[in-house]
Amino acid sequence: MFRIRQALASDRPTMERIIEHSVNELQAVDYSPEQRAGALGVIFAIDSQLLHDGTYLLAETTDSRVDGGMILGCGAWSRRSNPFGGDKVAGKSDDLLDPTVDAARIRSFFVHPDYARKGVGTAILRACESAARAAGFRRAELVATLTGVPLYSVQGYTESRRFDVPLPNGAALPVVGMWKSLG
Repeated sequence: MFRIRQALASDRPTMERIIEHSVNELQAVDYSPEQRAGALGVIFAIDSQLLHDGTYLLAETTDSRVDGGMILGCGAWSRRSNPFGGDKVAGKSDDLLDPTVDAARIRSFFVHPDYARKGVGTAILRACESAARAAGFRRAELVATLTGVPLYSVQGYTESRRFDVPLPNGAALPVVGMWKSLG
């Protein structure tokens, strides 16, 4: 069993370990070692603004034998215009979106490999959508990794476009833009 809670700044080191572990195990089928290495710390990274905004969420065990709970995965929603990436992503913009015309951003989903396909990502996604809806957003957009597309498709997201994100090491990361009505 697990619960969803807001991420705290003190969770950052654990979240960074989960991101690296998730990327190197779960995304190895879809991305080369060069692509994963180039994206880690830039695209596959924590955006501090999301922590500050309180929109980064965690799934944490509720097992009483685990002191303080173990973090199983993380993900965020955002009222900011930046569509993906961490603090070091090129062109980062923290401008606020207008929920009456803009879509909320769904961002930075990573699950510990031992807990993949066990409902962790889905639970975080639903909590993010609920919070975005409560903030007045009627649509959500995201930039999915190739690995994440099946999760988002099953949850009602529609592909809008495919594109490559240039990486600092010269590689490119193929990703998929997707959207969903929060009706």
